Amino acid sequence: MRIGVITFPGSLDDRDAIRAVAIAGATPVALWHGEHDLQGVDAIILPGGFSYGDYLRAGAIASHAPIMAEVISAADRGVPVLGICNGFQMLAEARLVPGAHTRNAHQQFIRRDQRMRVENVRTDWTNQFTAGQEITIPLKNADGRFVADADTLARIEDNGQVVFRYIGVNPNGSLNDIAGVANERGNVVGLMPHPEHATEPGFGPDTELAMASGVDGLPFFESVIASFAAAV
Repeated sequence: MRIGVITFPGSLDDRDAIRAVAIAGATPVALWHGEHDLQGVDAIILPGGFSYGDYLRAGAIASHAPIMAEVISAADRGVPVLGICNGFQMLAEARLVPGAHTRNAHQQFIRRDQRMRVENVRTDWTNQFTAGQEITIPLKNADGRFVADADTLARIEDNGQVVFRYIGVNPNGSLNDIAGVANERGNVVGLMPHPEHATEPGFGPDTELAMASGVDGLPFFESVIASFAAAV
């Protein structure tokens, strides 16, 4: 399986995502924001960082990058797409997932190992988790507060589109403790925490907090590989 990782101006975690893909057993493919070529990849990751300096709104300018036209088309065809942190913001700005992001409620950048609960295991990126599983994933953001109007919030809750929920601490004031959401089809998932930083023992969260020796992020990438294998 070939998984593309797109680099934007200001991406910080593209190389980490590429490494996570390789650790999971897929072939990473580096993609560039200014091109219209997805190189025939089977899945796509929009990594974290501060694309275009987060000017205007976080992820807003990146959502109009040339390659995003191809990402939107691919997502509409059912290609799995994962947006991590800044990538989640891009997905929301491109209307590939519901909701939006505003400044953290405490108005400060935050970095912590974050506990969250898996709410939906029916997506291309979560099928290797179990429903209700609690995981620890690194979090780092300044504009991570998930917001939506009342009707949208009710709809995504009713449809089971909330994929992850913060537990213990709500680090940024996200409504309903929402840490990640999916589109209705389940092939597009966005979340604020960084699973690519929790794929190797000793290089992720404190192992006393993490359930799987600091590799609670690995099932994200194993899930999309399993989805691909089931489809071929």
